[in-house]
Amino acid sequence: MTSSGLEDILPLSPMQEGLLFHSRYEQDGADVYGVQHVFDIAGALDSENLRAAVRALVQRHANLRAGFRQVGSGQTVQTISRQVEVPWEEYDLSSLPGDAAEAEFVRLAAKEHGRRFDLAEPPLLRFSLVRLAGEHHRLILTTHHILLDGWSTPILVRELTALYDTHGDTAALPRVTPYRQFLGWLAQQDQPAAEAAWREVCSDLEQPTLITPVDPGRAAQMPERITVELDEERTAALAEWARGQGVTLNTVLQAGWGLVLSRRTGHDDVVFGAVVAGRDPQLSGVESMVGLLIAMVPVRVRLDPAQSLLATVVRLQDEQSRLTAHHHLGLARIQQLAGLGDLFDTSVVFENYPWDDTAATVGAGLHIAPDLGRGRDATHYPLTLIAAPGRRLHLRLDYRDDLFDRAAANGFLDRLIQVLDLMVADADRPVGRIDLLTDEERRELLVTRNDTATVNDSATLPGLFEAQAECAPDAVAVTCDDTALTYAELNTRANRLAHLLITHGIGPEHNVALALPRSTDLVTAILAVLKTGAAYLPSTPNTPPHASTTCSPTPNPPSP
Repeated sequence: MTSSGLEDILPLSPMQEGLLFHSRYEQDGADVYGVQHVFDIAGALDSENLRAAVRALVQRHANLRAGFRQVGSGQTVQTISRQVEVPWEEYDLSSLPGDAAEAEFVRLAAKEHGRRFDLAEPPLLRFSLVRLAGEHHRLILTTHHILLDGWSTPILVRELTALYDTHGDTAALPRVTPYRQFLGWLAQQDQPAAEAAWREVCSDLEQPTLITPVDPGRAAQMPERITVELDEERTAALAEWARGQGVTLNTVLQAGWGLVLSRRTGHDDVVFGAVVAGRDPQLSGVESMVGLLIAMVPVRVRLDPAQSLLATVVRLQDEQSRLTAHHHLGLARIQQLAGLGDLFDTSVVFENYPWDDTAATVGAGLHIAPDLGRGRDATHYPLTLIAAPGRRLHLRLDYRDDLFDRAAANGFLDRLIQVLDLMVADADRPVGRIDLLTDEERRELLVTRNDTATVNDSATLPGLFEAQAECAPDAVAVTCDDTALTYAELNTRANRLAHLLITHGIGPEHNVALALPRSTDLVTAILAVLKTGAAYLPSTPNTPPHASTTCSPTPNPPSP
C-alpha cells in the first residue's frame, strides 16, 4: 500500500497488542479470535441496497478499514486505508429442502469462519448474504476481534439498518466518535498510578491459578461449548438478591467462579481473567464508539473459610471497584508486575451489550435480528465462562475437548449454579462450609475409593513354606557356597530350632536378633523365628552392645 492510500496511522491498544500476538504466534492452529455474527432477516430484501449500506458503514468508521503492519522500528501500527473493497458473497439456497438448506448454511458459515485473516491486509471483515426459502435471508458477518468488541456489534447493526433505509446516505446518522479518541485517551492515563495499584494487588500472590498443564507448544483450537439457562424465577431471585446487597450480577458471577476454582484447585487464593468494557464515561461519546475498547484484567478472589458468602461477594465488589480506574494498563504489564508468568488460564465474560430490541424493523416490514445461537467467538484459554443477563440468565462454557471431557466441563457449570442458588438461599453460610460435591462425587470419594476390602486367606510365610515342603520335599530350597538344603531338610532344621526357641519363652510380640553371616544357617534361623510367631532383626557380630538391646524380648514375656 502506498502512503497516498493511507488516511491515518494509529497505535494499538494493549488488548489489540495481545490479540495480535496470539494471532501471529498461533499460525498452525485455528485463529480463535476470528469472530462471526449471524443476523436473521425476514421480509422483502433488496440485496444491492444492503450491500451499499455495508459499504457506507465501513467508510463511516475509519478503524473498520485498519490493517496491522510492523514498521522499521519493530513496532506494529494500525494503518487506516482511505478506501477498501468490502468482501461480499451471495448464496441462494432457496431451492433446497429445509434440512438440506440448513446443513448447507452451516457448512458455508463454518467455511467462512475457518478462513484466516491476514491482519496486514484490510478490511478485516467480510459479509455473506444467504437466501433461504421465501422472504428469508441470513447475513453472515465474519471479522477479527482485533477490530471490534461485543459492545460495538449492536451499534453497527443499528447504523446498518438506518443506512439501508437511506440507501447508504449517512447524513441522518449522528456524528461518529472516532476510535482514535479512545487511543488518545489511553495515552493520557496515569500509568505509574495504575502500576502501583496492580503491584499492590499482586504483592502477596504466591502462585498463579492454572487448571491445566502449561504447554507452550499446544496448538490453538476452537472450543466446544455447553449452554444452560436459569429459569425466569431463579434469574429474578438472583437479580433481586444482588440489588438488595448493593452488588452487581457480574460480581456475583465472579465470586461464584472464584469459589468453583478454589474447590477445583484446593487453594483459597485464586485468580482468573475477566473482560472489562473499557468505556470510561469521562470519554465523551464512548457509549456509541465502534472499536475494540475492552481489556482483560486479572480478578483475584481470596476466600476466608470463616467469612460468609455474602461478605465475600461484598468485599470482592469493593476490591474490583477500586481498580476500575486502572483497567487500562494492559494484561501483559500487569503480569510482569506480578512476576509469576501467566496468572490464570480461565476467563469470565459478562455480555451486557446495548441491544435495544430482539429485532429491528427496517423500511416496510423488514426485520433484522441477531441469531445469537449461531455466532462464533472464542478465547485461547482452556475454559471461558460467558454470561448474558436477561429474563433468563444465559450461561455458556467454552472448553477445549482435548483437555476436558464434556462431563468435566458440565461439572464446572453445575457447581457455579449451585453457588448462585446458595447465594439466594443461604448467603450467610461460611465459605468453608460450602460443599460443591455432587452426590455421585461424594459417593466416589467416601465409598468407591474406600472400598479397599480384599479377600485374605490368612496365609503366613511359614505356612506357605510348609505347603511347598510337602509338595516338593526333595527340591533344593536354599544354596550357599557348597552347601545346599532341600525343602524337607530346611523345614526339619527350622522346626527343631523353633521348638528350642519356644522352650526359652520366644513367641508372638517378641523380637529375636540374628547375628549370623550370610549362610544356610541364617535362612534356617529366620524361618525358625517366624514359626514361633516372633519377629527377627538381622544384625552383625560387630553390632555395638547398646544396639543389641533393641533386639531383646519384650519385658515380662508370658510363660510358654
